[in-house]
Amino acid sequence: MSASDVLTLTPAGLYCPAGDFFVDPVRPVERALITHGHSDHARAGHGAVMATPETLAIMATRYGEDFTGTRQSAELGVIQTVGGVEVSFHPAGHVLGSAQISIIQAGFRVVVSGDYKRASDPTCLPFEPLRCHAFITEATFGLPVFRHPDAAGEVVRLLASQSLFPERTHIVGAYALGKAQRVMALLRQAGDDRPIHIHGALERLTDLYRSLGIDLGDVRRVVPAERKSLAGQIVLCPPGAIKDVWAQKFPDPMTVAASGWMRVRARARQSGVELPLIISDHADWDELCATVIETGCSELWVTHGEADALVYWATARGLDAQPLHMIGYGDEADDEPIDPPAAA
Repeated sequence: MSASDVLTLTPAGLYCPAGDFFVDPVRPVERALITHGHSDHARAGHGAVMATPETLAIMATRYGEDFTGTRQSAELGVIQTVGGVEVSFHPAGHVLGSAQISIIQAGFRVVVSGDYKRASDPTCLPFEPLRCHAFITEATFGLPVFRHPDAAGEVVRLLASQSLFPERTHIVGAYALGKAQRVMALLRQAGDDRPIHIHGALERLTDLYRSLGIDLGDVRRVVPAERKSLAGQIVLCPPGAIKDVWAQKFPDPMTVAASGWMRVRARARQSGVELPLIISDHADWDELCATVIETGCSELWVTHGEADALVYWATARGLDAQPLHMIGYGDEADDEPIDPPAAA
């Protein structure tokens, strides 16, 4: 048996015929299993959705309670039978509620990782390596140039800049789901207990994180009339807002971006980012390679990102590897990287 006996690639995405479901489909389908809440993986309009309780809550927050016909909660590690296969969800370490999906058919195990990372994140459960016959991975940062530093150290750099320039407001661009809350939690871990100010676009998901038990401390929505009084404060906003007129209303704003793409310093400069923070919610090159080895897989499919480099690496080690070049992932408007490399 091979991975293609369990999953097939269709225009809607990866489909499991024996279970009659799709994984992270890019168009409405009858039954979808969803790895996590980013909108390029979790879309509205499916007949039925199975996901972790946190991902279901994120989808309801983003799309409304009627985002699907029916919903089924997937508790982590619990095996459920769907059609003719066994499925289970396991932590992916990407954002709150993110999960890998294990599919077992006739004893052959395929793991669909979704997006994932191996670095520590106080806002979600750590990635759980799973032994499998076939592993389906992303490769957003699948080039050796992408090696992410410790995110906690990047936040220390942010605090050092804040101390050095107390007259300036530090405007931090961070994706609304996951990245913004991770930066807040890292600030708390670094001992910063001052209020954190946020753009209104971050409020609903930040409130959801807090309601699901993630302690982010004193977080306040920016009131337009109070912007001039926020000199020396840290303000989080969506990446696209750091260069908006909105950001220019703060005292001497310093442009900061938290993204794995900030590893490409020339791109950061071209984007007008004064303080690039390399904080990624995706696995870097070393993590991708280590994860493939840990799974013990003999087959590797790469859904999106820098697939060719990872496939080359895997093939050289004897794996049956192929890029899927799937369209629709990694292009969520809200999670759009700030000026990514042209090849990405």
